[in-house]
Amino acid sequence: MSIPFWCVFISALLIFIAKAPLAKAMAKEGGGRYDNHHPRAQQARLTGFGARALAAHLNSIEAFPLFAVGVLMAHTTQTYGFLIDILAITFVISRVLYLLFYWWDLHWQRSLVWVVGLACSLLLMISPALK
Repeated sequence: MSIPFWCVFISALLIFIAKAPLAKAMAKEGGGRYDNHHPRAQQARLTGFGARALAAHLNSIEAFPLFAVGVLMAHTTQTYGFLIDILAITFVISRVLYLLFYWWDLHWQRSLVWVVGLACSLLLMISPALK
């Protein structure tokens, strides 16, 4: 499997990794109990770290399709090489940092790595035109 495809796999895992702190915050909010009957209502009551964990998780879901499409566009047009690998790896690194910065409430750093991740996805999408 190619490096960009591994990065898609890792990015998919990050969605679920981002859920762990959220689930912990939800359990804390519920007095030690995760409300599996009404998780959305419980999430709506989160504040502070819990609210940031929810936002980080949701943004992981939002960022994934654009990146996956970018990798697939490069792959289906047989656009390979160092640039594609670096863009995919940089996206994954930016998403890991994004999660950490969101959880730690480092707002401008989070926004900066969000832009880096978005740029990687968009550059992957237009990479066939750069051949």
